Amino acid sequence: MSNEIRNLEPKALWNKFADLNAVPRPSKKEERVIEFMKNFGNSLGLETFEDEIRNVIIRKPATPGMENRKPIVLQGHLDMVHQKNNDTQFDFENQGIDMYVDGDWVRAKGTTLGADNGLGVAAIMAILESKDIPHPAIDALFTIDEETGMTGALNLKGGILKGEILLNLDTEEDDEIDIGCAGGVDVTAVAEYDEEETPADAVGYTITVKGLNGGHSGMDIHKGLGNANKIMNRLLFNGYEDFGLQIATLNGGSLRNAIPRESVANVVIAGMYDEAFEYDMLQIAKEIKAEFKTTEPNLEITVEKLNNVPKKVMPSMAQFYLVRAIYTAHNGVYRMSADFDNLVETSNNIAKVTVGEGKLSIQCLTRSSVETSKFDLANALRSAFELMGCEVTFSGSYPGWTPNPKSEILEVLVDIYEKQNGTKPNVVACHAGLECGILGTNYPGMDMISFGPTIHGAHSPDERASISSSQKFWKFLLEILANIPEKK
Repeated sequence: MSNEIRNLEPKALWNKFADLNAVPRPSKKEERVIEFMKNFGNSLGLETFEDEIRNVIIRKPATPGMENRKPIVLQGHLDMVHQKNNDTQFDFENQGIDMYVDGDWVRAKGTTLGADNGLGVAAIMAILESKDIPHPAIDALFTIDEETGMTGALNLKGGILKGEILLNLDTEEDDEIDIGCAGGVDVTAVAEYDEEETPADAVGYTITVKGLNGGHSGMDIHKGLGNANKIMNRLLFNGYEDFGLQIATLNGGSLRNAIPRESVANVVIAGMYDEAFEYDMLQIAKEIKAEFKTTEPNLEITVEKLNNVPKKVMPSMAQFYLVRAIYTAHNGVYRMSADFDNLVETSNNIAKVTVGEGKLSIQCLTRSSVETSKFDLANALRSAFELMGCEVTFSGSYPGWTPNPKSEILEVLVDIYEKQNGTKPNVVACHAGLECGILGTNYPGMDMISFGPTIHGAHSPDERASISSSQKFWKFLLEILANIPEKK
């Protein structure tokens, strides 16, 4: 892997990405990558420190002749989403990512690649290490825990950064320049129930939903992709209605910001319904697969008989409310923006559902570029889950980033992009949760912009980064650094 990736152009970028991807860095477990980044900064003789929450800041003075330009912040996040295929053996806490080249793409073997936001971080590292790239004074800001709570950005205090312009390198289409993003809030519903003994005549089944694309619950939410938790709930609903199905255990989804790809349920039914149940489930599975044949061609739904029948199950009435609440809970696009063409304003991802041992949990991530709309949808979800007897909490709320179409640095980027590519870039706001809006709360006067290379399939094992796009991105970034406006 190492030589294949390290020989890609631009080598400065890909070598730093290979270095970074050798370091385990799942969200909330960034200790190793924090030390790696501090050692990197110190090895260059640059001012390097971490703040109270463990964001890493590395400062580099302006190159000769650039001292009169506005100081900038180059920003990316250190953590990565850790997702893998079921048949892939991988330990994200102790292994580096195993990468390979596939045509114009760099991929990982059965796991997420970490290009989100590893390529942005690698680009900043390459700039810091460079001796011949013109640039103004730089604060390199490497935040932690972006993917599972925006903890680093939320806890960065004012007064630490000296830059007047922030370049966030965390978007995923190289023809886009982002000037706004959605905020988000976690909606979590929990409850307990008294398990029942499984009826004496029961037979057990495992129902499995798998093979879905998954993806980023912000950037991909509008694509009509299947949500494993919603699909599983349809099967459980019909099984309950027609055969009195009872759930023993249910595990669907994994991360709040990833569209769930898989769900597995162990259930029981009365033995007298055995053949009819299996036939009915397979018929429903065919109908669901037909609905998703275009967006989810690899969807698999299996119904397999268990050798050992589960001993405990969820009571019938508790399940009655559960499947109805999940059916009622909105998933996907809730409202499109009235101000920006083709922009999702508000959405929800039913990210993770677990049932077993007398406890249930439903985890959602609600996003919106409009704060009031975000909580409107969050309260709709809360109402559905409270009606089934759950305790519902809102947590991890972070603000969106309000677009500034008259930004000075935006004008610079648009002009450079057009000169380099012969076409205008798409100036957009995105439905993902960039850190710019959060950082702006403590640095309200900072001019912010976001851009990056093309990355597809982020937050899924299909994540891949375009080699040619990375070359385009690198050329773009270097020209931006050379054309930062002068101080006023």
